[in-house]
Amino acid sequence: MDAIQLTHVTKVYHVGAVETHALNDISLSIGEGEFTALVGPSGSGKTTLLQLIGCLDKPDSGTVMIKGQDVTRFSANKRADLRRDSIGFVFQFFALVPVLTAYENVELPLLLSGVKPAERRERVTGLLRAVGLEDRAKHRPDQLSGGQQQRVAIARALAPRPVLVLADEPTANLDTANGQQAMEIMERLNKETGTAFVYATHDPRVISYARRVVKMQDGAIIDAGVA
Repeated sequence: MDAIQLTHVTKVYHVGAVETHALNDISLSIGEGEFTALVGPSGSGKTTLLQLIGCLDKPDSGTVMIKGQDVTRFSANKRADLRRDSIGFVFQFFALVPVLTAYENVELPLLLSGVKPAERRERVTGLLRAVGLEDRAKHRPDQLSGGQQQRVAIARALAPRPVLVLADEPTANLDTANGQQAMEIMERLNKETGTAFVYATHDPRVISYARRVVKMQDGAIIDAGVA
């Protein structure tokens, strides 16, 4: 089964009398365990596509299927539940809770999902070890480097054992060495967990990690890559 299937998806934004067609008749399938890059210039529709896949927005037409479920038919609350339990996010600006430690940031989605304490400890400790930050568990974000904060964000994204992880320009605020390390960690965890990763980027170094490259331009897919 595909992790994601979009069929004839269109998204139009209205600002006053101006219409902007962010996505035009997009159809795309992404299988379980894929490591896929969405590439294209600014304004090509990459971020809008991630928002629709991540249930942060709804298309104006077409369907978005996640693990066989048509999420375009879901209520706002049901989409929020799906995001919490099945979709991990890695943001350009890390988006960690500043008053929480690294451990607590990774634990947060598990608390929201009602995971029992013993299992929370096992998952959080294992993920911090996997991203090389077990010794920084008690540090708050302002006590961590940018690269370390992004590694915490990757661990947090994987904590709920999601179907897929979405990353929008995940290395844009990192130097070359930390960006490379973040991509290597995501690539390794993708292989170890079987979780699908979809990330948007315009950086050739980051694109090189993808096993599939989907090229976008003017709200359309011009090359879906090799599935």
